[in-house]
Amino acid sequence: MISEHKARKWLWIGLGVFGALQIYFIRELLAAFLLFTGIFIVCAIFALALYLVDRASRWGLSMAGNHAKRAFTVAEEISKKPLRRPRSEPVQ
Repeated sequence: MISEHKARKWLWIGLGVFGALQIYFIRELLAAFLLFTGIFIVCAIFALALYLVDRASRWGLSMAGNHAKRAFTVAEEISKKPLRRPRSEPVQ
């Protein structure tokens, strides 16, 4: 039979190995967590940049549309005016 001293020795060795494996497992989980956090942050920054570019382009297009409408109304007003004054004489 195994003596009580050897049994305790193997018990402590087993507990030490179990603890070391748990610490290793936790370190692996933390490393994976940090990697996925970094990937998520990069993807979030990319999505934010795309959103901001979209908002800026929509703002630019609305401003261009407003200026185009204003230019069209000014051109329409100018086209309705006569080219000569009513009582002006032609230049010779």
